[in-house]
Amino acid sequence: MEEQGAGLLRRHEGGCHCGAVRFLVWAPAHLRVLDCTCSICTKKQNRHFVVPASRFKLLKGAENLTTYTFNTHAAKHTFCKTCGVQSFYTPRSNPDGFGVMPHCLDPGTVDSVSVEVFDGQEWEKSMAEHEDIRRRSQE
Repeated sequence: MEEQGAGLLRRHEGGCHCGAVRFLVWAPAHLRVLDCTCSICTKKQNRHFVVPASRFKLLKGAENLTTYTFNTHAAKHTFCKTCGVQSFYTPRSNPDGFGVMPHCLDPGTVDSVSVEVFDGQEWEKSMAEHEDIRRRSQE
């Protein structure tokens, strides 16, 4: 995949604070970020953008990741065992993709970020109102 113009994909790399976990992701230079208000996202201040699994690659640190789940256990909240930073996770809304934290990307590849609030306290209702979210993990 190559960056070739507006709306196309750019290679971004990132990782956790201690550097044990590193990944690459192909996403636009302008990121559409979700700010979820569910209980865990509120506590973690989880803001993320969604990509298909085919556009995400873990470069190192699989052995340093651990996962937390709760309630429906559909979302897989992965984080570094050493520093505790969640660089990415598998969201309930898109189990076939990844939610990536834009603040965990290395500087220099993101041109802009727009933030959209997602009412995670009313998850089912919000998913019905935001039909495009499920498509974000599709190619």
